[in-house]
Amino acid sequence: MTEFVRLEVDNGVGTIRLDRPPMNALNRQVQQELLVLAEEATVRDDVRAVIVYGGEKVLAAGADVKEMATMSYSDMAPVARKLSAGLGAISTIPKPTVAAVTGFALGGGLEVALGADRRIVGDNAKLGFPEILLGIFPGGGGTQRLARLIGPARAKDLIYTGRFVGAEEALAIGLVDEVVPADEVYSRSVEYVSQFTSGPRLAYAAAKKAIDGGLDTDLRTGLDIESELFAGVFATDDAKAGMASFVENGPGKATFTGR
Repeated sequence: MTEFVRLEVDNGVGTIRLDRPPMNALNRQVQQELLVLAEEATVRDDVRAVIVYGGEKVLAAGADVKEMATMSYSDMAPVARKLSAGLGAISTIPKPTVAAVTGFALGGGLEVALGADRRIVGDNAKLGFPEILLGIFPGGGGTQRLARLIGPARAKDLIYTGRFVGAEEALAIGLVDEVVPADEVYSRSVEYVSQFTSGPRLAYAAAKKAIDGGLDTDLRTGLDIESELFAGVFATDDAKAGMASFVENGPGKATFTGR
């Protein structure tokens, strides 16, 4: 059982819900619970797409500073990779994922959101990495995922200044993908991911692995990764059903089993 994070499933959509009032501070227990539930969402057949959500006011306002304030180098060194793994847990789910953000996603909260495939935020959203104001910097995947998403110069600006970015600026620089009224964030996220709940599960996983794996290497190696994964999906029932349906009935009419 988890205390501060839970997985709720409805019609193929799994919601990983952060619930540690008042601001969902991401202490080590929450980080571990994110790992546990990301693994559960991965292996459960009734979960076909995932939303990470912190409620109507905040996704998460960062790591638990009180927990870190007394830590020395020798304390942090053994657990730094665990912190990165916990805050990046959403990125390990081989299914379509969305971060639904209302209000604040700061520090570790933004790192959690960066692990998702897509970020849908409210018009009241404030995002940023204020760690520099504490004399540290983002250590849960922020420097790596942010620079890959918006480019190194913009990433350095946000990290060096520690400033908060509003929803419209975040959309303009590519930090988020969609801005909606704050009270529609979760419903819009459900609407978006629901289109994938009856799709070809293994093809989604392979496409995600090809994209993410290719970003971490050179083009030639990325193309090799793509080719291997592309050949692999031809072993699936969904590929056979999808192509047969296309030949017989045209596009968009296939029924997939996820196998």
